[in-house]
Amino acid sequence: MAGNADDNVKSLAADLKMAMRGFAQSVVIVSTVGSDGARYAMAATAVTPLSMDPPSMLICVNRTASSHATLESGANFALNILNCRQMDVARVCGGAAKGEERFTVGEWHTDEHGVPYLADAQAAIICHQRQRISYGSHDIFIGDVQAVRGASVDGVEADPLVYFNGSYRTVGDTL
Repeated sequence: MAGNADDNVKSLAADLKMAMRGFAQSVVIVSTVGSDGARYAMAATAVTPLSMDPPSMLICVNRTASSHATLESGANFALNILNCRQMDVARVCGGAAKGEERFTVGEWHTDEHGVPYLADAQAAIICHQRQRISYGSHDIFIGDVQAVRGASVDGVEADPLVYFNGSYRTVGDTL
């Protein structure tokens, strides 16, 4: 009987993955730095605003991600919302490169606490890590927003890079 329960969970997970392919999300690069100075950047879509009072964000990170141990240690992070011209950054941080190589594409800066962020992103949201919650294969990290930088903040129209149905896309015309 246990085998049937495991099979059911696997089937539900596969069905959920297929359903989520229809859930368009802005592509975000989560970046952080360890106490040893090692920088990490990973493409993510499991990013969402949590509250405006206080301004805070939520990210979900698989425990197998290279940045997980650094985040688990309490490191602060930046959420870099990519614009439609930054597909190269998405690909590099989505697995085409490893470690420090991920910082060779894009205009990377560091904030006053050493957190790396993309200066040319549509927006970069710098967060002070407040809480971690473990659930299943992932940890949920909650960060209080410390600063927001980027083109869309400076009055430039937003034009995000979106991940939908297994590929990168742009939003296109509005209705």
